[in-house]
Amino acid sequence: MAMIWMQTEKTVVQELQRRLSNVSHSIDEIMQKESSPLFAADIITELKRQFSFLSGGRGQDGSPIIIFPEFPLFSEIGDQEFRNVLTYLTSIPSLSAAGVGFIVVIDRRGDRWACLKATLLRISGWFPANLRLVLVLRPSAILQRTLSDVFFKLHRDDFKVPVIMLSSVADLHSYIERSQLTQDLGGSQYYCHKTWISHRTDLESFAALLKRMAQRLQMFGRELAETELPNNHLTAGNLHNAHSSRKDRLKEEMAEALSQGRKLLENIREPVRRDPDSSLNPDQLENLATVHRLLSQLNESSTAFDEFWIQHQNKLELCLKLCQFEHSFQQLQTELEQATETMNAFSDIGISPAQTEHLLQELTNHERKVFEVLDRVRSLVAEGQGLIDSSQNVDDSVAVKCSELQKARENLIQELKDKKTMLTQAIELYRRLDTVCKWCDDGIYMLASQPLDKCQSQEGAESALSELEFYLETANEKQQWEISTVWLEYESILNNELRIQEQVKRTFEKKASLQEMFERRRVSLKKLAAKQTRPVQPVAPRPESLSSPAHRDHENICISEDSDSNVPCKQGSFDQVDRSSRNASVSEEEETLAVLRRHVMNELLETERAYVEELLCVLQGYAAEMDNPSMAPLIPAALQNKKDVLFGNMQEIYNFHKRIFLKELETYTDCPELVGRCFLDWMRELQIYEKYCHNKPRSESLWRQCSDCAFFQECQKKLEHKLGLDSYLLKPVQRITKYQLLLKEMIKYSKGREGSVELQAALSSILGILKAVNDSMHLIAITGYEGNLGDLGRLLMQGSFSVWAEHKRGHVKVIELARFKPMQRHLFLHEKALLFCKRREESGEGYEKAPSYSFKQELSMAAIGITEHAKGDSKKFEIWSSSRDEVYTVQAVSEEVKTIWVTEIRKLLTGQLEACKEASQQRAPDQFTSDTSSTNGCGGVEKQKTEEERGKELENILEPGTTQRVKGSSFSFETKPKRQDIRSDPTPLGWSKGSLSLDASVEHDGYFSAEEQMISDPEEEKEDKLCEDELQSMRIEEEFQLSEETKDPEE
Repeated sequence: MAMIWMQTEKTVVQELQRRLSNVSHSIDEIMQKESSPLFAADIITELKRQFSFLSGGRGQDGSPIIIFPEFPLFSEIGDQEFRNVLTYLTSIPSLSAAGVGFIVVIDRRGDRWACLKATLLRISGWFPANLRLVLVLRPSAILQRTLSDVFFKLHRDDFKVPVIMLSSVADLHSYIERSQLTQDLGGSQYYCHKTWISHRTDLESFAALLKRMAQRLQMFGRELAETELPNNHLTAGNLHNAHSSRKDRLKEEMAEALSQGRKLLENIREPVRRDPDSSLNPDQLENLATVHRLLSQLNESSTAFDEFWIQHQNKLELCLKLCQFEHSFQQLQTELEQATETMNAFSDIGISPAQTEHLLQELTNHERKVFEVLDRVRSLVAEGQGLIDSSQNVDDSVAVKCSELQKARENLIQELKDKKTMLTQAIELYRRLDTVCKWCDDGIYMLASQPLDKCQSQEGAESALSELEFYLETANEKQQWEISTVWLEYESILNNELRIQEQVKRTFEKKASLQEMFERRRVSLKKLAAKQTRPVQPVAPRPESLSSPAHRDHENICISEDSDSNVPCKQGSFDQVDRSSRNASVSEEEETLAVLRRHVMNELLETERAYVEELLCVLQGYAAEMDNPSMAPLIPAALQNKKDVLFGNMQEIYNFHKRIFLKELETYTDCPELVGRCFLDWMRELQIYEKYCHNKPRSESLWRQCSDCAFFQECQKKLEHKLGLDSYLLKPVQRITKYQLLLKEMIKYSKGREGSVELQAALSSILGILKAVNDSMHLIAITGYEGNLGDLGRLLMQGSFSVWAEHKRGHVKVIELARFKPMQRHLFLHEKALLFCKRREESGEGYEKAPSYSFKQELSMAAIGITEHAKGDSKKFEIWSSSRDEVYTVQAVSEEVKTIWVTEIRKLLTGQLEACKEASQQRAPDQFTSDTSSTNGCGGVEKQKTEEERGKELENILEPGTTQRVKGSSFSFETKPKRQDIRSDPTPLGWSKGSLSLDASVEHDGYFSAEEQMISDPEEEKEDKLCEDELQSMRIEEEFQLSEETKDPEE
């Protein structure tokens, strides 16, 4: 293709060069510059002196007339200046006029003979053209005229040219008509030397412009022909634009030249336009002809270049189209490869109908994208075929690439069709298998729901048998669908999917097992339902049998009506029936539990998939639209650049669940009791919910501020959601809470099975996340604390209490004002300090109130002690400084809450005491007794006047088994609070009404981490932990149900 282009381009360029060369040569001929290269602009100064000029008149035979007017300084004109002017003037008339010869008119009427003689000698000495005649108007003064006559006769032969001496203008008119003479010589011809110079310079400038333009067109044509065509569509486009731009500039210059030529014509015709009765002199007529000839050459240049440009432009456009075709081919080839790779990823058909439907939906979505690519492939193939048909310069590679694209398109369409057919058949197979499994599960439920004790009677057995027969009759279709039929109908799927083969096998084994159970139950019920031929009358037992249970159970005497004697009926036969029934019941119960576990697992998976879809819907329908330029006018100023505040880390949550957690959960579909391992493996990643929940108050505040804006309404309208965005922003909070409910259900149906320990650990970890989230949300609401809360250690508990404070100044105890009216304080128990804060409500009403905590007091755990009993109320306890200068009486909402707090504080103090003892033993082992009896700075125990009293108090407060211990401080299943005694706060910190509380503990959020007293055996600690989980679960379940009832989007 390149060779064909080069040959074509060479021919076109040669033709352009030839035509433009002719134009340049013609311009030189027109301007007669081959014989005289002088231009008016070169001798403009000499011409302006006007010692000689070409008037434009003609003699009787057409000879051009050159006039030498009176010029006193003629003798001062240099020879070169004289020659340049005469050379230029003689080059102006046409060659035909100049061939006749020139007539020179010398006007010396006011001069002397000497000057006249010098002028004649100079003209006769050098004249560049044919000089036909010299007419001289001799001096008019009497003396000078006489001298001229005398000396002219004497020196006539010295002049070498025909000279006629004239006495007056009238004599001149006898040689030249008056119309051909200027007014100075008595003629009627109008002549303006300045205008003549202007016309000559304009004419010559115009001719030079046309010649330069022709030369530029030649150079541009050669440059275009020598330009190497690119292989890149961007470079080809840039080259085409650059060449087109330069061509347009040249065309503009040619248009300007054309305008200049037309203006020059108007200037030459100006005398006629000004005076219609006048006419142009021969020189002006020749100028008009010259301009017209020059314009003709300009038109020839433009025509030659346009013809060349058409060829060149076609070449550039074809090159650009081929480069664009190549680029589009490469791009589509890449997209087809990507589409094929994505298609290959659909090799799996899923492990459940829901997952397969999800894969089919994804395939459908991918199909839409693929068909967009395929439409572009079809368009590109048609474009390539058009290039082949429209130009002979296109090589065979275009046809080859079109063939490749068409083949790839057909293959991809067929593969899409095959994948879609496979997934559709898989969905059908899964649904039929699910139908069989549901029939089996319902059958198991039916068998389990039949009360075996009532089946012992004839009526009960007949009823159960009738129910069994009716169920079997309604399920004939499921029973008739055999495994051989499945292999025939779904051979293409089963041959490639071992997992489905196993599933089909398990399904039909389950069906066979259930049919066997039905058959056994039917046989048993038929035996029990068999009609008695004789009525049975029980015989009253002997008195001694009433006192001997062993004997009473040994034998039962039945009297038959048709028998003459008593026939002993052994109870052992009925015992065997009972044992077989119990064994069957155990097997059915295990099957029932397995079905329940599958139901819980299915709910977990289905809700997880729905949750992922809802997150994606929010991110695409709301978050992505905030970056859409077309939606920018609808976004209020308060919402701009606040996407991270409104949505928090929802994108991170979506990525984790979509890419990792959902797939991991699906691997436990066949073993739901082991799903606790999945939660434990990814428990660290699940802590991302803490970040989301921390941001939730800010998100809700921003939502309330902008909830009525047009942006949210438009997004909701596009998504066709019934509820607003706030309902969907609550989804992550609901989801992390839902997990613990599902885990509790799974634990209930997995007792004693493998994985139950992991399930319990996963539940505890999820509850721990909920508590950590809730506690940290309270912590971030503390204001006025100047230190670093992180330095206080881990937050153990937090809650609201009534507090009385007493301060001791010297020996006087000062009771604070409002002694009998307690202060309401929110306490935060850290490992190293206890903070007292005042709960405050921010401005707003109802759910818009966001509580915060103003810091009031800090007590170091290394300098406090506790008294478990306080006078007047069993719910009170005291916290005091080591010197008893400050005493805080704290009243809890219940004895159980008090017990949990006291236990936790005592654990901290005990740990500090043991640490001090160890440190003291390392420093001075011999002073161990005295050091441990003085625990003022290491346990905060109340300091007394004597060492003995301090030791007793230490024993009373810190030693296990003390008689001073508050009732209920041992927290176990035997002493756990009743559910109705524990109140919950339905609106945790910073969350609006209707938001789901993450608080998994009892009243005021601080009672989850209760532990046993400082010394207890492992069994008691285990019971305490179970009790804590139970308390936490009761409250979370209660609040979750409330949230589900009040706000559940799209339900």
